[in-house]
Amino acid sequence: MYKFKTVSKVGIATAMALLPVLVLAQGLGIPTPTSPYAGAPVTLQDIQGLIETVARFLILISVVVAIIFIVWGGMMYMMAGDDAAKAGAAKTRIVNGIIGALVVLAVGLILQTLATVVNWTVFFNV
Repeated sequence: MYKFKTVSKVGIATAMALLPVLVLAQGLGIPTPTSPYAGAPVTLQDIQGLIETVARFLILISVVVAIIFIVWGGMMYMMAGDDAAKAGAAKTRIVNGIIGALVVLAVGLILQTLATVVNWTVFFNV
């Protein structure tokens, strides 16, 4: 055990000593920095694309989480057996998952309705 501790201490010290060398091994291809003010300006279409991407991602993740809760509640309900408390907790989890999915889909519907009102296609290219 003492030998292992000694070897590990020496190994960590060697790795820390060689780390700058390993980091600078690729230093030959470092690009020269450019001005942050150069380039194309941010347009409304860029912002729209970013909002669209974030909204789709959040809605997709939220629906997946809601489905996981529904499946988890179903599995808990099947494993509850005769235990009324476990069955009640499982039913509550299923209902909460369904409510969560409905809320997320309602938010998507509200976003689509607002996008239509302002003549802005967020989810569908109509």
